[in-house]
Amino acid sequence: MKTALIQQPFNIDKETTRAKTVEMVSKAAQLGAELVVLQELHQGPYFCQYESTDLFGLAEGYEEDIVFWSEIAKKDSVVLVTSLFEKRAPGLYHNTAVVFEKDGSVAGKYRKMHIPDDPGFYEKFYFAPGDLGFEPIDTSVGRLGVLVCWDQWYPEAARLMALRGAEVLIYPTAIGWFDADSEDEKRRQRDAWITVQRGHAVANGLPLIAVNRVGFEKDKSGVLDGIRFWGSSFVCGPQGEIIAQASEEKEEILFCDIDLARSEEVRRWWPFLRDRRIDAYEGLLKRFID
Repeated sequence: MKTALIQQPFNIDKETTRAKTVEMVSKAAQLGAELVVLQELHQGPYFCQYESTDLFGLAEGYEEDIVFWSEIAKKDSVVLVTSLFEKRAPGLYHNTAVVFEKDGSVAGKYRKMHIPDDPGFYEKFYFAPGDLGFEPIDTSVGRLGVLVCWDQWYPEAARLMALRGAEVLIYPTAIGWFDADSEDEKRRQRDAWITVQRGHAVANGLPLIAVNRVGFEKDKSGVLDGIRFWGSSFVCGPQGEIIAQASEEKEEILFCDIDLARSEEVRRWWPFLRDRRIDAYEGLLKRFID
């Protein structure tokens, strides 16, 4: 499965950014990509750096966005993974990944389940937790276990996708560091981000795709300076091996050939699913065991 990861910065406004994305998707398709994955909330800025009720207006175009990206998937004949700000009902919003089939139809969607609330990442103000569960999305290129950003820190999410037959784990992402952090702290954060996801690939015997944005985005509230997104989009195989990785700063299309059949081979060597003690995991349903 020839895959393309679109890593880019926010550029001026939605229209300008989206035009560049469309250009990159078309180029990826022309070079043979069957699956194209976009980063988290790729149409605009990462607006969750501060809380403002005015910013809910960014979701008003959700239905139009569905039509727009459907047409792009159909035009380029690719399976397209998008990440959109969904207005579900008045006052109810989700951070939603929508997957389009090559004919432009909606193959499925996933609403982000784990919602962070940290300085510069005030997502609980904007997004209700997802309610669609951890269900893979069937497409012509395979069964996609699509999750979103903060979900990538939780082994339970990856495991449930794997147990339901996902053939690849996919994480559209918006993560970065603050310039004021020490260089050592920046490296620890980025390395932890890569390491935990490689661990999900290993533990489940699945390839994994993580697509992050790049560039500096100012905190318009003035409380913080802003976030410098660290890029580093990557693909790893079912043993956690890095197959392809993008830069920390550049806008780019990262291409990768993913062998979905390799998971069967790896799972025969490392039968982690066979050896799970499902009779002894009831504690996982508790917040904490006193």
